[in-house]
Amino acid sequence: MNQTQPAQPQTPSQQTRAQQQTQQPGSSSSVQPAPTTQETKEQREERARRELEAEEHQRMLGVVPLFNVTSNANAAPLTSKQKYQLFFKSSTDWYVFAITAIDGEISLLGQEYPSYGEGGEGFAKYWGAAYADTFDGNLWGNAILTSWWHEDPRYYRMGHGKFIKRVGYSALTTVWCKRDKGNWGPNYANVAGNFIGGAISNLYYPSDQRGVVLSLGRGASVTYEGIVGAEIAEFWPDIAQHFMKKHPDKPDKQGATATVPPPTTNPQPTTTPGTRMQPEGNQTPTPNPPEEKPQ
Repeated sequence: MNQTQPAQPQTPSQQTRAQQQTQQPGSSSSVQPAPTTQETKEQREERARRELEAEEHQRMLGVVPLFNVTSNANAAPLTSKQKYQLFFKSSTDWYVFAITAIDGEISLLGQEYPSYGEGGEGFAKYWGAAYADTFDGNLWGNAILTSWWHEDPRYYRMGHGKFIKRVGYSALTTVWCKRDKGNWGPNYANVAGNFIGGAISNLYYPSDQRGVVLSLGRGASVTYEGIVGAEIAEFWPDIAQHFMKKHPDKPDKQGATATVPPPTTNPQPTTTPGTRMQPEGNQTPTPNPPEEKPQ
C-alpha cells in the first residue's frame, strides 16, 4: 500500500528560491521579504503608506526626485488615494517648476512659438505650456488611469543581472508594468496617459501647433523620455555606489590626529647600589659578592 510521506518543511534557502521563482522576471531585487502572514487590508494600506513616505524622499544627487521608483519587489500596492498623493507630490515639487522654467526659457530664446510673444508675458506662456505638459501626463498616466485600471505607477528596479538584460527590462516597463494584484501586464495607463496629454495640449498651444499629427508626436516624445527616465532610475544607484567606492570620504585630519596615541618609550630600569641587572627576561636583582679583605 502506498503511503503518502508528510511534506518536509522548507529551509530558509529553499523558501528564498521559491520566492524568487514566483516573482516577475526582471523585477527588482527586494531587500524586504514578503510578509509571512496574511495581511489585512488595513495592514497592507499602512505598509504602503510607510513605503510611499520613504519613496517620496528619494532624490538623485539630492536634487532630481525619484518618487516613483522602488527597489522593493514586494512593495505593497497603492490605494487610489495614495496614487493621487504620489501624483500631487511629483507635480508640485520645486524641481518640476525649476526644470519647466528652464525649458520655457530655452523655448523663448529660440522663439519656438512666435505668437507667444517675448519678455515676461512670452516667458509665462512658454513656462505654462511646459508645466501643463508635465502635469497633464502625470495626472492621467500616474493617477486617473492607474486607479481605473489597477496598475502600479511606480518603476520597479531590477537591480541585478547583466547590463543588456537590465537595459531591455527598463525600456520594456514603459509598456509593461506591475498591477495592484501583484501580476504584470500591459502598461495601458502610461501609454494612454502620454497621448491624452498630447491631445490636451491642443488647448493651449498656438493654432499652428495643433492637430492629430502633432498630438501623436508629443505623446510619442513623452513616451521616449519615459524610457530614458527608466534607464536612469535603474542604473543610478549603481553609478552612485561606484563613485562612493572610488572616492571614499576622507577622515577628518584634526579628529584623526586627536585619536592617535603618543609614541611610547621603554622606561629605563632603575638600579640600586650594590645590585647588577640580569639578562632580559629575569628581573630579579642579585647582590654583588662581598669584597675580600686582604690578609
